[in-house]
Amino acid sequence: MNILKSRLAQVSSSAIIELIRGRFSIVSRSGYSVGVCSRHVQPSRYLPFSTSSGNGSNEEGTQQKETISVTFVDKDGEEKHINVPVGMSMLEAAHENDIELEGACEGSLACSTCHVIVMDIKYYNKLEDPTDEENDMLDLAFGLTETSRLGCQVIAKPELDGIRLVLPSATRNFAVDGYIPKPH
Repeated sequence: MNILKSRLAQVSSSAIIELIRGRFSIVSRSGYSVGVCSRHVQPSRYLPFSTSSGNGSNEEGTQQKETISVTFVDKDGEEKHINVPVGMSMLEAAHENDIELEGACEGSLACSTCHVIVMDIKYYNKLEDPTDEENDMLDLAFGLTETSRLGCQVIAKPELDGIRLVLPSATRNFAVDGYIPKPH
């Protein structure tokens, strides 16, 4: 019980505010986070978070090693091929690989700045259907297409190996023109 109390004490006040707002994002002071957006659980960093003592198994290490190949195509048509761990969102993968995918709400499903376009319909059809919340945010996205999704909601899984995602030429954000956001 003391371990659970200790873990809960690490939850930051900003995470509590996000919970109150209904965005379901928990971030600890040490930077480890678990965001729950609709049907997806998205670990931001692959470090174990447990209230029980470890049993010596290496399940987390095995999951970390399984990756899929993803290609991001930027607005200039340049491609960047990366390996993404299974279970990671495309938004997190983009941030970890210096790909300019904004994500102003940090994956809390409150904006459309991580809008991506799935290039191949066969991969688009392998994704779970977008939730009403995601569709509401996509309605605000610049350059919306039939295969548009939010990068925070596209989670790497083995059947998506080889997916190609196009970044739109612009995003709709309330930042001042010329402002280049830094990933958190």
